[in-house]
Amino acid sequence: MTNRSELRLALTGDSIVQRRLLTHQDTTVRPLFDLIRNADVSFTNLEVVPNDFEGDPALESGGSHFGAPAWVLDELTEAGFDLFAAATNHCLDYGVSGLLRGIDALEQRGLSFAGVGRNLEEARRPVYHTHPNGTVALLSCSATFAKGQEASAQRPDMPGRPGVNPLRYSTVYEVTPHQLSSLAEIAEQLGLERMRRKIIELGFGFPPDDPALVEFKDLRFRAAERPAIRMYAKSEDVEGIARWVREARELSDVVLVSIHTHEYGEHEESPAEFVPIFARRMIDEGASLVVGHGPHLLRGMEIYNGSPIFYSLGNFIGQNELVSRLPADSYERFRVDPQLTPGMAYWQRTDGDRKSFPADRRFWETVVPICRFKDGRLSGLEIHPVSLGLGERRHLRGRPRLAEGEEARSILNRFAMLSKPFDAPLDFGASTTTLSI
Repeated sequence: MTNRSELRLALTGDSIVQRRLLTHQDTTVRPLFDLIRNADVSFTNLEVVPNDFEGDPALESGGSHFGAPAWVLDELTEAGFDLFAAATNHCLDYGVSGLLRGIDALEQRGLSFAGVGRNLEEARRPVYHTHPNGTVALLSCSATFAKGQEASAQRPDMPGRPGVNPLRYSTVYEVTPHQLSSLAEIAEQLGLERMRRKIIELGFGFPPDDPALVEFKDLRFRAAERPAIRMYAKSEDVEGIARWVREARELSDVVLVSIHTHEYGEHEESPAEFVPIFARRMIDEGASLVVGHGPHLLRGMEIYNGSPIFYSLGNFIGQNELVSRLPADSYERFRVDPQLTPGMAYWQRTDGDRKSFPADRRFWETVVPICRFKDGRLSGLEIHPVSLGLGERRHLRGRPRLAEGEEARSILNRFAMLSKPFDAPLDFGASTTTLSI
């Protein structure tokens, strides 16, 4: 960026939209959305499929089938959003046909979105959004998705599979040598080891790359001093995404990499082991910032080589209890009476607000960072505390508004605590936190 003013980029987490937002008319939410509209470019994660509930409901949804009317895109555009991350664990809730219906709705409106496509290359590609103060490139990927939902590459004689831009990972369970010996004995006595060797012999499987690994069904184990779960991003996916980050670095002023991941580390508010490694690699390749979302709650932030990494911005719009249509598989998964209406199915699922999201304040608090970039580098950052209205009736809560008073201070203090492991230099003001770079 040369001879331009600072570019102001607003960031939000998961937008689960099912109803009209009224961001101009409703005085409760308007101050927050005015901040978003006043930014030069604003980003959100599209956590629903804007498919008008069309398509083929998948057996394995992302937790609940998040179809939505296509007009939710118009609501988000009116709310001020310009960039949409579409790679999530919900984007194939209605199968490939539902995904393609959602892609059509995005394309018909000329919206800037990334992370899904009709084949792998299309899903990997960045989208570019231009403002007089600069061009922002967005790349979107997801580590959380069901097998077969990742987009596949085209071949000269065959089309690729529509799907999500994947960041796949492998998991190794470390156990003590005694525990490993017991697992190997169990696998042998149950015949599982014999079956594994037969699959390899028939050419339908392969031995592990590391001979120290013991495979038990679809799980992999190795000996260590103490038990631990280790996660490693698949190098093929990291390199595939890095390839497009390098391209975007040369063709834009700011490169935003979005990652959707439910996986976690020591606790659900800490990122999985592979996520910081991936995020820092993207910064090294030329990304200006990395924005995470997926677990529906806040995680901390890091400043790496002068660039921000937000490990999860939590929920931004949380109208998941207002989904108006659910396929039969959702009723079976929730173990609820198929005669119940969707709202009553969710009510039973949460035991009348006594469990799941409605029973945990963390899912109803978040922050909205506004980053300032000058000449392609972060020059300033302000973080606004946001409440989603926990305690309100179901059709009212889930709408974000600027938090105030003690609630605002509590949200910011928690965000600072979550960021401590990453040594983020947060400096609090009265109602926002300001970071000077």
